[in-house]
Amino acid sequence: QVQVVESGGGLVQPGGSLTLSCVASGSIASIYVMGWYRQVPGKQREVVATITPRGGRTDYTDSAKGRFTISRDNAKNTVYLQMNSLKPEDTAVYYCNARSQTNLRYWGQGTQVTVSS
Repeated sequence: QVQVVESGGGLVQPGGSLTLSCVASGSIASIYVMGWYRQVPGKQREVVATITPRGGRTDYTDSAKGRFTISRDNAKNTVYLQMNSLKPEDTAVYYCNARSQTNLRYWGQGTQVTVSS
């Protein structure tokens, strides 16, 4: 079992920055990839960025490229999402996800990000 807990959401003005954190605990060694997803009411949850804890390989959705950076601190079992140049359309609940080598998925409770003036 893996548990993930997100933090760092909030209200930010357009063009501002925010950093989300996700702390993983439990069977850390079983984690193959971690990622950030987001969801707005009435829409499907979508991937924003992923990272492999061991190799550090990253992938981004097109809307996140150039603005968001996913990183990890293995010593702290933490994954970060640095979000810059935020836009109103980035408003969503952001979820951290950990996926095991056997494709089990673990989700956090989500953290609200609101981009508004």
